[in-house]
Amino acid sequence: MTNQIFITGCGTFIPPEVIDNETLVKAYNAHVQEHNQKYSKEIAVGDKTALKISSADFIKNASGIEKRHVMEASGIIDPRRLRPELEDRNPDELSYQAEMGLAAAKSALDQANKSAKDVGMLISACSNYERPYPSLAIEVQKALGIVGFAFDMNVACSSVPFAIRLAYNSLITQPELPGVLIVTPEFYTGHLNFRDRDSHFIFGDAAGALYLERSKTSKSNNIFSVKNIQLLTHFSNNIRNDGGFLRQAVNRNDPWHPRNLFSQQGRAVFKEIIPLVSEMILDQLEEENIERSSVKRVWLHQANSKMNLLLAKKILAREPSPSELPLVLNKYGNTGAAGVVLAFSESQNLDQGSWGVFCAFGAGYSAGSVLLQKC
Repeated sequence: MTNQIFITGCGTFIPPEVIDNETLVKAYNAHVQEHNQKYSKEIAVGDKTALKISSADFIKNASGIEKRHVMEASGIIDPRRLRPELEDRNPDELSYQAEMGLAAAKSALDQANKSAKDVGMLISACSNYERPYPSLAIEVQKALGIVGFAFDMNVACSSVPFAIRLAYNSLITQPELPGVLIVTPEFYTGHLNFRDRDSHFIFGDAAGALYLERSKTSKSNNIFSVKNIQLLTHFSNNIRNDGGFLRQAVNRNDPWHPRNLFSQQGRAVFKEIIPLVSEMILDQLEEENIERSSVKRVWLHQANSKMNLLLAKKILAREPSPSELPLVLNKYGNTGAAGVVLAFSESQNLDQGSWGVFCAFGAGYSAGSVLLQKC
């Protein structure tokens, strides 16, 4: 029992503002109409391509998403702007992502019956950061009053399983470390191209947090033992965002340039990610001599409902029930690295001894799977 590592706390932060598909489509279609009217002559002679309108049904059928929570809605649904409208906070104020991460972190510590003194390491694990430095993790550390150290990491939507590996190794090898807090504040709508019909609906904003500790220090009644962690990376350009600091030094210094915002080749991602992830998880189960029938829960990155259903079928070798495959992207959208934590937070009601797969995957490609057993 001494070296067992537990997840004993899980917390989330969901922004209060909501945009449903109908509202999002109305703003997008107004932009389409204006664009097509403005460039009608160029479109007529073939110099420009007419934009296609969208619909709420198209979005739901393509992704399973019905609405999303966002940090700022008015700018996103303004056809003249189509992006969040934010105030530039003073450097002495809490940043947007730190505000999100702090709320989720407090919730995770509450569930674990812990406080800031029980955290020796804090990891910020998310896909996008609003600045290169100072570290978001260190900002959250200061706000919580944690004595120890903190750092940022980014493995796109797979960041949380990678952070769990770091937390697990640190707790095993550093006996002085009381516990590890992982925060994943994803302000995803800030890097989304709301002029792109195929992707403007995908993301929402949210934050998740996990607290990990050794079994002997646990005070929680809701405990999951970390049994096996598998990670993999495979380079691909099919999901990409080039919007870094070097954009000001190149000729396409345009905030609306497609390479400065999220872009993906959706069909290729679907085709390539599913075998990559399913094979990793099946190998993991075989390594631990766990029968597929023993897996009672599959918490997946909330990328796409069809993709998640197909992955769960391959993992379980059967059609998953709603309880076996918790899906939350219908109400939150794809929330990046936070998505798997949101699914986990809303579906922890397993019987003692039951197995679950906690898996995330995304740009890179990157993927991470954690076998959890309810204690």
